[in-house]
Amino acid sequence: MPLHRGSAHEGEPSATQRKLALNPFYGVADPVAGMEAAPPRHRMPDGPLPPHTAYGLVHDELMLDGNSRLNLATFVTTWMEPQAGVLMGECRDKNMIDKDEYPRTAELERRCVAMLADLWHAPDPSAAVGCSTTGSSEACMLAAMALKRRWTAKNADRYPASAKPNLVMGVNVQVCWEKFCTFWEVEPRLVPMEGDRFHLDPQAAVELCDENTIGVVGILGSTFDGSYEPIAELCAALDDLQERTGLDIPVHVDGASGAMVAPFLDPDLVWDFRLPRVSSINTSGHKYGLVYPGVGWALWRSPAELPEELVFRVNYLGGDMPTFALNFSRPGAQVVAQYYTFLRLGRDGYRAVQQAARDVATGLAAKIEELGDFRLLTRGDQLPVFALTTRPEVKAYDVFDVSRRLRERGWLVPAYTFPAHREDLAVLRVVCRNGFSSDLAELLLEDLRLLMPELRAQPHPLTRDQNAATSFHH
Repeated sequence: MPLHRGSAHEGEPSATQRKLALNPFYGVADPVAGMEAAPPRHRMPDGPLPPHTAYGLVHDELMLDGNSRLNLATFVTTWMEPQAGVLMGECRDKNMIDKDEYPRTAELERRCVAMLADLWHAPDPSAAVGCSTTGSSEACMLAAMALKRRWTAKNADRYPASAKPNLVMGVNVQVCWEKFCTFWEVEPRLVPMEGDRFHLDPQAAVELCDENTIGVVGILGSTFDGSYEPIAELCAALDDLQERTGLDIPVHVDGASGAMVAPFLDPDLVWDFRLPRVSSINTSGHKYGLVYPGVGWALWRSPAELPEELVFRVNYLGGDMPTFALNFSRPGAQVVAQYYTFLRLGRDGYRAVQQAARDVATGLAAKIEELGDFRLLTRGDQLPVFALTTRPEVKAYDVFDVSRRLRERGWLVPAYTFPAHREDLAVLRVVCRNGFSSDLAELLLEDLRLLMPELRAQPHPLTRDQNAATSFHH
């Protein structure tokens, strides 16, 4: 989450720093009294407000947020069935950590882990271990901690005295991997982009590995362009490395999005526990798992991949409870919603939902390409996500202008530059999720067509500082 300063915006008059503007009609009986009772903005009010007054103040301010259904930047689920919302409301006061008091919620979590182990072809789904998390970021950090602890146990004679662990991954990884390396003092070794390759190259990854490598991360669905990294080829290259050098380096698959797409739409793609070198997998329940934020999942092939010393056994409210997490208390609502969605859709339902999203993505990408001004980097035929840039001959505007003009019409389409070795490439990315229908896609296309004459008539791109214009959130 972003860090915020507690003080008001620079230059804001002191009088407006102190109070929120209160509509007189929000008062209980006397409209004039309501005007005098306006609460402060940046400190707790001295006394309580009526609930409808507090609601009105918060509600009005939130109207200035973007419309989540029109947010084509986020991978996070923005629509669920009303029944799921009811269940979540019924469970939001249940603390997931209190498994003795809420044993059925804990059982639903266990069933979700078992379903994912089966979906991802664990050799023995009953032996696979896993847990729910607050999202993929926590799941990634838990998996990476397990990788580091396993490496540490093997190198106890060298670490920490003379060896520094490293983790190999593509430069396109989500920021949570950079956080892990910073927080847990692991050297990140990043495979750069090159030419039209926008993700990890197996051979380049192997060349960065050595006796201090705790693992290699493969991404099933890059956030930059929606493409799958070649997990099977990566494992094969590491198999060859082991034959030549004896180095046995495990793979973690960051399937934040793709692990809930590929099993249904690309069943013949081998990327999961069918590959013996894959030791752990994570996914986001709140992305293509189709659940409101925040819930993620981390699974290990077997107990051997999750060092026992990382699992804490806590005597909490009278029960002995194993736990592996970065936090403690959290609501059970999202886990219950995940189980509801698994139960509600089944494999055929997930297949239908994800296929509809992919159809929207590929169809919209093709129609945008037909406009003639844009070049597609990806087409939405892996993740339902595609990236595009302007053609070289387009000089009047750039992707930042397109993003800004679409925002005027309510659409949130991020424009951003790529990382090292391809900083020259600026793109738009469109994420198609359940709830972004073909009708909405047609409305986006219609708005884009309406903007094109104005964009083409510009004397030059209007964004002078592209770093300031970049709007990209994983």
